[in-house]
Amino acid sequence: MTISVGEQLPQVKLTKVTTDGPEPIDTGDYFKGRRVALFAVPGAFTPTCSAKHLPGFVEKDSALKAKGIDEIACTSVNDAFVMGAWGKSADAGGVTMLADGNGDFAEALGLTMDGSKFGMGTRSQRYSMVVNDGVVEQLNIEGPGEFSVSSADHLLGQL
Repeated sequence: MTISVGEQLPQVKLTKVTTDGPEPIDTGDYFKGRRVALFAVPGAFTPTCSAKHLPGFVEKDSALKAKGIDEIACTSVNDAFVMGAWGKSADAGGVTMLADGNGDFAEALGLTMDGSKFGMGTRSQRYSMVVNDGVVEQLNIEGPGEFSVSSADHLLGQL
């Protein structure tokens, strides 16, 4: 079952990419007491994710924070080293990269997709959400192959 607006995020372990290396985090602790713009991509370094999705949130960092967002985070079913390299190559210093290496978070949200025909296995669907103190405030899930409602611009318009 897919998570909905008004529901609490599931408590899952992710890996936060830091300058000191991977740091395990618990989603319950991470999202507690703040408002986070979270977006997910099917894969780091993939075309739409690298050309549009991540750069849009990097570009809109200040505008999102001016609308009450405390932090911007990106998650993908990739390991922390890949997420770190992607964030660095994209100069995404204002976006916290959260690795969902085993896809546990995507699965707990009910937001997985089958990327097997592209050699990617089970991945996260493309989406964006606003999480306020651990509760989903906004949720925008893309249809297969689409990129519009999960963009930084769309999320900014909802705030």
